[in-house]
Amino acid sequence: MNETPSGERLHIGFFGRRNVGKSSLVNRVTGQELAVVSEVKGTTTDPVKKAMELLPLGPVVIIDTPGIDDEGHLGELRVKKARQVLNRVDVALLVADGTEGLGKTERELLGLFRQKEIPYLIAFNKADLLGPEQREKLLRETEPEGKALLVSARENWQIWELKEAIGQIAGQKGPGKQLVADLLHPSDFVALVIPIDKAAPKGRLILPQQQTIRDILDAGARAVMVREDELAATLKTLGEKPSLVITDSQVFGKVAADTPEEIPLTSFSILFARYKGNLLQAAEGAAFLKKIRTGDRILISEGCTHHRQCGDIGTEKLPAMIRRYTGARPEFVFSSGQEFPEDLAGCRLVIHCGGCMLNEREMKYRLKTAADQGVPMTNYGIAIACMQGILARSVSMFPAVREVLERE
Repeated sequence: MNETPSGERLHIGFFGRRNVGKSSLVNRVTGQELAVVSEVKGTTTDPVKKAMELLPLGPVVIIDTPGIDDEGHLGELRVKKARQVLNRVDVALLVADGTEGLGKTERELLGLFRQKEIPYLIAFNKADLLGPEQREKLLRETEPEGKALLVSARENWQIWELKEAIGQIAGQKGPGKQLVADLLHPSDFVALVIPIDKAAPKGRLILPQQQTIRDILDAGARAVMVREDELAATLKTLGEKPSLVITDSQVFGKVAADTPEEIPLTSFSILFARYKGNLLQAAEGAAFLKKIRTGDRILISEGCTHHRQCGDIGTEKLPAMIRRYTGARPEFVFSSGQEFPEDLAGCRLVIHCGGCMLNEREMKYRLKTAADQGVPMTNYGIAIACMQGILARSVSMFPAVREVLERE
């Protein structure tokens, strides 16, 4: 089974009006009865996701969305969900009824694709009901709107061509970004500090730790994992200095004290800020912590949903750290999963998790949402490093960020 995380997969969204055959087309593309199909309008009530391998692209997430023209109170909520998907897709597929062509709703969707700079493709479904001249006319008239393809989900016609076209629209993927490998050389050794507390999942490592270890191995380097109370002794007994120490943010202070100054130090969260978003913006956002006053609202947002336990980093530890650091009593509000607020009115600061479960587009959308509304945004690891006075040290391997911090 392919275990590529959702955040590392290309996200492809199917959009359109009700009853144009979006779900039928999704089932053909995935080769599975993923979505419920019915002649009744509005059968798809929530976005439906499917992780799969789509050649020639590789690992992808296919998202089937509710009809963008849904009606009534529930319909409005479904349309809102469909529009939210636009913030996380890398490729959009507009599914239209080939017997009707492009109408006002379809053109509005195309405008949204362009506004959000999403590569897109138009698929005219039910093309089996059209004659040769009708097909030619439809493609000719659609040409100014973008690349279009005639398909039939019912007849399984042109589905292979549709997959190939999606691959072309997605563009040639360049060399994959690296989480930490570009900071290393073959045979380097890296110490990873991983606390094992009540919040740690039983019998496994969390995703950021797994991905970091894999990236270290891909660089031809070596990884040693220790708990926070084992680092000092491990550094003394290894016989060589690590090229880098990477720690969980929760134990940043202790790890910084136990790591000699000449050894570079950073955190999983800081690496993910660079990998998934904007490290410079996050570093600048952390500096705003010193301006927080009693009554200011701080949004603490996580990209995943999990059962919160006693000592949870987002809802308990971070708020406690911020109260101690600022001496103030700010108001904390929380969001998780896909529910990132579009309106940040009233928020003085956003502190986000590392975003390991979000794809890059979703993370950048959240950063842009905050920037457009003039709300500083940082992330867990950077905020903690700032409050413990070790931010400059923890980004020392990133010259552009270090220079900005030195000027402030």
